[in-house]
Amino acid sequence: MRPLPYLTLGLSFLLCLNAIGAGRQNTPSSPASASNGQAAATARIVSAAEAVLATLDAAGRTKAQFPFDGPQKTRWSNFPTGIFHREGLRMGDLSQAQRKAVTTLLSVALSQEGLTKVNDIVRGDEVLRTADTGRPPAGGPPAAGPGGGGQAPPPGAGPGTRGPRVIFGEDEYYLAFVGAPSTTAPWMLQFGGHHLAINLTMAGSDATMAPSLPAAQPASYSFEGRTVRPLGDENDKAFTLINALDDKQRAQAILPYRVADLALGPGQDGRTIQPEGLRASALTAAQQTMLLDLVREWVGIMNDAFAGPRMAEIKEKLPDTYFAWSGPTTNGSAAYFRIQGPTLVIEYAPQRGVDHIHTIYRDPTNDYGAKFTRAK
Repeated sequence: MRPLPYLTLGLSFLLCLNAIGAGRQNTPSSPASASNGQAAATARIVSAAEAVLATLDAAGRTKAQFPFDGPQKTRWSNFPTGIFHREGLRMGDLSQAQRKAVTTLLSVALSQEGLTKVNDIVRGDEVLRTADTGRPPAGGPPAAGPGGGGQAPPPGAGPGTRGPRVIFGEDEYYLAFVGAPSTTAPWMLQFGGHHLAINLTMAGSDATMAPSLPAAQPASYSFEGRTVRPLGDENDKAFTLINALDDKQRAQAILPYRVADLALGPGQDGRTIQPEGLRASALTAAQQTMLLDLVREWVGIMNDAFAGPRMAEIKEKLPDTYFAWSGPTTNGSAAYFRIQGPTLVIEYAPQRGVDHIHTIYRDPTNDYGAKFTRAK
């Protein structure tokens, strides 16, 4: 299998980045220091984004940049090339220097753990590429619409047809800037491909990664003699939590019907669903800590300067947050779960088994930075 030349960082490079503060940081201890940390993180991300643009010619910059209020902002999907057409810079078309610039950008925009998760998802798609027959995955793409987890595929893309050839692999990931990178004005960094959509919206010292879709297929694979599970912590922490509940709590958390896919996946912007399951106020302190630790698997993908304050906000609203479950409670089984609060929706949805996982992270009050971009 080919390495990931534009995403995988060498250990020495990571240590260097950490030394200048681009990796995991301690959560600021006061609002003022939090604001300063966020502003500094924004400046580093903007500088790295401008460095990417500096490697491009005029045609490349045109391909990479889109108006902030245009349709590109909401154009993202879990579908692969051949079913969904992405715009922006295709990683397979970039030079080594350009790929290195993209790597640096991702390393400052994301936490070290977030970058590892992204790398593992992309590498998993390279595993799919080596087994690709040129046809859609078994059973075809998931249905669009409520519970469908994706935008509608074009005519002819279903199984048993002669539709577009589905293409997997590390080359089929795209970078786009929605709005010009700025330390004051709103803009968005988009990076995604099959089973990945990172939408980082920034406006001054404010940032949100909602909505974003980290997913995985395969959910487990071997690389350099080790087992890689891109969403393994999400799975294991959820099963640990459901099994930490007593019988009364579990009766409230487990839904009386089966959920097969995301309710609020791609194409479902603005849709609302009613909270269900067990209210976090009914959890013990230890169980609440477990729930927050599970939430951080999504929130903590972005740079800690932004993830820390976001976790504080979620913790403040934890009494009004719900944990819902559908499926078996034995780890290794395919089970759906949802975490839903006033400013949070997380869904985890296995697809016909445990080796193909969809997830979604949203903030119904701040998807695409709705709260802070209006004020800019």
